[in-house]
Amino acid sequence: MTRKPEATRGLRSSLRARRFVGPSLAHRVRVEAHAVWLAVRDPRTPPAARLLGLVIAAYALSPIDLVPDFVPVLGLIDDALLIPAGLWLIARMVPASLLVEHRATAEAASHRPVSWAGLAMVVMLWAALAWTAWHWARTAWD
Repeated sequence: MTRKPEATRGLRSSLRARRFVGPSLAHRVRVEAHAVWLAVRDPRTPPAARLLGLVIAAYALSPIDLVPDFVPVLGLIDDALLIPAGLWLIARMVPASLLVEHRATAEAASHRPVSWAGLAMVVMLWAALAWTAWHWARTAWD
């Protein structure tokens, strides 16, 4: 039985471990979007960047897209390209020191604990509202 050299084994194990170390792309985009949202609300941000930030947020939250989402592949690619491109452009327009400050705030906010009790209360509230609407509709049209 031949043994692999120590250097090769160490490199492979470090590469395997490296995949799971560090923030994921989704985490980085979420932190960056939160930082841009904080920057848009900051009065020190240039007006053009604030306006662009509002346009990007409106596009991201709007149900109306340039290419509808039900179009295979293209419907999701426009969101996957336009929103990160808008975040990148806003990051270039905002002063670096201001964006660093807001990134630190957004990163700290991403590590806050999640309130499962609050989530359960909101879900129960929505379930109660849905049940009430269903019950009302059933009795109204029965």
